[in-house]
Amino acid sequence: MPPVRFAVRYRAVFFYCVFNLNKEDDKEDGSVLQPNCIRFSESVAGSSLFGPDRRAGRVADPVQILIPKNMNLITRSASRLYRSRLRTVESYGSCAVDIQQVQLKKLLKRAEKTVWGKEYGYGSIHDYATYVQRVPLQTYDTLKSLIRRMIDGEKDVLWPAAVKWYARSSGTTNDRSKFIPVTPEIMRSSHFQGGYDTTGLYLRNHPESRFFAGKGLILGGSHSLFPLNRKAHCGDLSALLIRNLPSWVNLVRIPKKRIILMDEWESKIRAIVAHTWNRDVGSLSGIPSWMLALIREVLKKAGRETLTEVWPNLEVFFHGGVSFEPYRTQYESLIPSDRMHYMETYNASEGFFGIQDDPADSSLLLMLDYGIFYEFIPMTESGKESSVALPLEEVRTGVNYALVISTAGGLWRYRIGDTVRFTSLFPHKFVISGRTQHYINAFGEELMVDNAEKGIQMACRQTGAEVNGYTAAPLFLLDRAKGRHQWLIEFEKPPASIEAFAAALDHALQTLNSDYEAKRYREISLQPPEVIPARKHLFHRWLKMKGKLGGQHKVPRLSNRRAILDELLALNQTPEGYAEKND
Repeated sequence: MPPVRFAVRYRAVFFYCVFNLNKEDDKEDGSVLQPNCIRFSESVAGSSLFGPDRRAGRVADPVQILIPKNMNLITRSASRLYRSRLRTVESYGSCAVDIQQVQLKKLLKRAEKTVWGKEYGYGSIHDYATYVQRVPLQTYDTLKSLIRRMIDGEKDVLWPAAVKWYARSSGTTNDRSKFIPVTPEIMRSSHFQGGYDTTGLYLRNHPESRFFAGKGLILGGSHSLFPLNRKAHCGDLSALLIRNLPSWVNLVRIPKKRIILMDEWESKIRAIVAHTWNRDVGSLSGIPSWMLALIREVLKKAGRETLTEVWPNLEVFFHGGVSFEPYRTQYESLIPSDRMHYMETYNASEGFFGIQDDPADSSLLLMLDYGIFYEFIPMTESGKESSVALPLEEVRTGVNYALVISTAGGLWRYRIGDTVRFTSLFPHKFVISGRTQHYINAFGEELMVDNAEKGIQMACRQTGAEVNGYTAAPLFLLDRAKGRHQWLIEFEKPPASIEAFAAALDHALQTLNSDYEAKRYREISLQPPEVIPARKHLFHRWLKMKGKLGGQHKVPRLSNRRAILDELLALNQTPEGYAEKND
């Protein structure tokens, strides 16, 4: 049989398996019928699955062999479908620069007849040097008026054709919300491809997996889709992606779309628990802090102590949005299984950027062929008007860079606001070191979010504490030449001594950050940090007051300004500040 015909038939077998093994019928009482076994032809790969069997001159009967539902046929079949794509991903190590140059050329060619492309002469740009010379660095504020025209229905502005979907993201200093264009191209080549590659890499790393034998629970954002006008709709990225998922994915995903797209967060959590606690869940996807809240509600509903008692086949949590490390101990306590795996992804409203491809390495592989061209501004240059961005081939390990992207979503040399630090080159692997506006550098200490996350983790390990959330900001003393950091921390399990925790955190930060250590030396400019325990559910209540419960919303970890911390400290002192979250 020709290879192409075999591949088509092989995929048909796979999707037939997915449909049948995951087909569940809801009973009137809300319980779930178990998936049926499936039957198929003994030689489906060599014959037409649902068409004529030319050897026998009749229609093939797929009902020949009973395949027990506990066999791992689906996952084994899926693993084979990923082989070709995984070879492409493996080529990142040797072809990174070439791949990125191809991405840039394709983007420029595609957009050359847009309003933006005509303004900057995309038709005559043939190399990176010319692109940089003609097109200045952008922020949301500089593109906002053009995005507004797109929302109003104008075609061919930043990207060809009209754009229907917009991801609602956290606002800038001038706007409560940003509306990031999500074109069909960026959705397909970046967001969906990222999900596909994440699954493929996971199956490569864990060949014993039964991934497709169970359901995947996705915990999305708190804003459902709503119309901006008759021609444009917006919502959380997760809601937008779920709305546009390929139909076959919905066969292996829970909860139902109407539940995951509910707008009111606490009602949605209750509905998800009711719909999923008695299902066979094999994977979780979401933000660690919000998934932890869901897990606790599931355990409460089931009357169990650990999640392995509720979902015994659970095997992986795909997470992103915030660092997993402060929550790792709690997850390992609630899911005490040596078969449980954790895999980080970096999927932002603007694009899908990285995947943890090695379970033994927390770094993320930079995904190079997702319709995105990358540039990087050293953080030492980031605040300057004359900031110079570097292409991928000029980055170095150990340096914090502000991320700049040009994408098939119509963003051009766009400063996304995140910072990364490379841990290896060729292949290019990195860690998310923070946000360009979320850091503390009041005394020259240059404290980044990744320093804070690791410091918290080390202090927890030393003192036996567990942390649910935190935020920190500088406190200036009278002469403003000296000061300290104030940390407001909500503990799940408080340490025996707050002072001991503060000392452990201080020591950890000095170990992790030489600038912090230098400023702490003999307390020249920076005094020991102050740790203030937060009332239970304080951060939850603050987010609820702001209308930002769930999804990608979170309290900023670090800030060079005290506005958020002072607001939280005031709330921490009021009766409302320590009211139970369900009051």
